[in-house]
Amino acid sequence: MAERVRERTFLKALGPGLLWAGAAVGVSHLVQSTRAGANYGFALLAIVLLANVFKYPAFSFGPRYAAATGTSLLEGYRRRGRWALVVYGVVTLGSMFAVQAAVTFVTAAIAVQALGSAAGVLGDKAVLVLSALLTVICATLLLIGSYRWLDKIVKVVVLVLTLSTVSATLLVLPKIHWGGMAFWPSELDFATIGFIVALVGWMPSAFDISIWHSLWTLARRRETNHAPSVRESMLDFNIGYLGTVLLALCFLTLGAGVMFGSGEEFESSPVGFAAQIIALYTRNLGAWSAPVITLAALTVMFSTTLTVIDGYPRAVACLISRFKEEEVPGQPSELSRKTYWGAIAVLGVGSLGIITFALKSLTSLVDVATTVSFLVAPALAWLNHRAMMGEEVPAEHRPGPKFVVYSWLGIIFSLTFALYYLTYLWQKIT
Repeated sequence: MAERVRERTFLKALGPGLLWAGAAVGVSHLVQSTRAGANYGFALLAIVLLANVFKYPAFSFGPRYAAATGTSLLEGYRRRGRWALVVYGVVTLGSMFAVQAAVTFVTAAIAVQALGSAAGVLGDKAVLVLSALLTVICATLLLIGSYRWLDKIVKVVVLVLTLSTVSATLLVLPKIHWGGMAFWPSELDFATIGFIVALVGWMPSAFDISIWHSLWTLARRRETNHAPSVRESMLDFNIGYLGTVLLALCFLTLGAGVMFGSGEEFESSPVGFAAQIIALYTRNLGAWSAPVITLAALTVMFSTTLTVIDGYPRAVACLISRFKEEEVPGQPSELSRKTYWGAIAVLGVGSLGIITFALKSLTSLVDVATTVSFLVAPALAWLNHRAMMGEEVPAEHRPGPKFVVYSWLGIIFSLTFALYYLTYLWQKIT
């Protein structure tokens, strides 16, 4: 009986971790992990694994803080001082439009391929038109169903993309020539270091999502009237996190197994890039695999677009509220509701403006967005660490000594990598 009760209560807590996965598994996996495998084989496998290992603590503090205190991580920032809210606000405003543009851009490009000739009637503006349509569709879904629909849609999408991606990976494994694979870059030149920075920036995702995760945890709590325990929230998060690690390895393997050594280079145009990925897979796996690859690509990117267009406005609304008032556990303010919809409108218009000027260079836009996230990662990881160590967090839910050390190692990893890149970049410029 007790076991059944635990299962039922966990099911009520299950959801925010899958939303986290839906937001994380997108550009970082489909584009960056696939490019890593295609250009370097398995040489960057260790980099992908290290990024996932060292970034885990900062991400885990989102659901952990929310479950332990009943408030979002932004309340934890506020308690450290308004300067922390200012830092987060600057980071968010400096990245949100580029990030939203990047994920919408990639999704629209894949949608063009999925629609085929039906998208051809839109001509050169197909990606821009579909980007606008995707933005409207996502905003409408959130308007009609709010968190409830977001939760249900992403659960289905994450299941579909996991099954389709794992299936495609299993099909390509027998075709890999392991004898010709290296497991570390043979040369760390400027191009390789720049790509590694862009790869790590969103691997498995940007630290902004830890804020969103805390807000989704609270939204799930209001939706189900169940206050999840820290243990339940962490189990939910770990399921999502391990899933993103698995999918990162799958996309890297697909890139290495299908594209590495093919002699082809990626196109910078969005439609051309999407067409290359799908064509290279189908040419090696067979034409029958096109629906599997297309479905995996489209679902992974739609889930990211939907969660990002909810995450940033949700965080902005909460941020503005925290400047004015203390957060009441489990109770969003009227200001945050009004600001949420205004932020969606501003985010949509701003990201479409960026897409308009970047129609011919998908990879460049992605690299800029991911590099910015990489450079601000140490600051957000440190703020998450400070919030989790705050006195408002019950002592039994604060990280233990070993996990504190683990968290500091993650911060040092991000900071050292960022300083190394900036130093290397400065030397190249001067």
